[in-house]
Amino acid sequence: MILSMTGYGKASAEYRGKKITAEIKSVNSKAMDLQTRIAPIYRGKEMELRSMISTTLERGKVDFSLYIERDDANAATPINRAVLKSYVEQIRALTAEFDLKDPDEQWMPTLLRLPDVLTRSEAIELDEEEWVVARSVSEQAVKALMDFRRQEGAALQKKFEEKITNISTLLQQIEPYEKARIEKIRARIVEGLEALPEAQYDKNRLEQEMIYYIEKLDINEEKQRLTNHLRYFSETMENGHGQGKKLGFIAQEMGREINTTGSKSNIAEMQNIVVKMKDELEQIKEQVLNVM
Repeated sequence: MILSMTGYGKASAEYRGKKITAEIKSVNSKAMDLQTRIAPIYRGKEMELRSMISTTLERGKVDFSLYIERDDANAATPINRAVLKSYVEQIRALTAEFDLKDPDEQWMPTLLRLPDVLTRSEAIELDEEEWVVARSVSEQAVKALMDFRRQEGAALQKKFEEKITNISTLLQQIEPYEKARIEKIRARIVEGLEALPEAQYDKNRLEQEMIYYIEKLDINEEKQRLTNHLRYFSETMENGHGQGKKLGFIAQEMGREINTTGSKSNIAEMQNIVVKMKDELEQIKEQVLNVM
């Protein structure tokens, strides 16, 4: 079963009047590209979190957030009374020195914007019990993302199987036209020679040249290789996750055989089928970029 690189996970837990939340999302990328936004109190554990996320997710452009929400009673940012008092005393001293108007209630908005008046004090030391909760929340979010990836992977695999079947069916539809075109080519060459006045040719040599020409247009090898690639693509999907790059390589090889078949298809019916095969393959190539 393949996995998608697209996913989303979120988990929360309550701890001593605050809500600890981990949120993670990922999209496709050639390698692991991890961006983190972590509450200051957990910054010392960032490398541990990065290791856990990278080991579990392996690939993808990943955004991870770990933050804290406090209840309403503790949500307001406290005013540092000592700092505010110091600012007020300094301002009053300056107004007296320069004979300015004394500060009044209209000064309050300005005072609150001064450095360090509004402060949010965080614990300097992370409580081990709190870290256990925060790590558990992070692991739950990652697990939720992995579940999402499995669901998306199952949907992708179903779509790939449908496209592989469609290409295989179209490949079989080429056969009747392939046999008929040989006779058409032979008849067209003979008719062209007979239409030339007083044309003389060696029938044995003509037969040899036609065999050579027809062999150059033969697509049996391309059909066989494409059939093998289709089977290998399906087998690779069943080998588990981590097959995205290999599936991309197989899709490229499938494209080569389809393109060669198209270049050798010199009748409209075969070319129309090849165009349909290319359309099915293009949809595979677009989605295989999302596979782990």
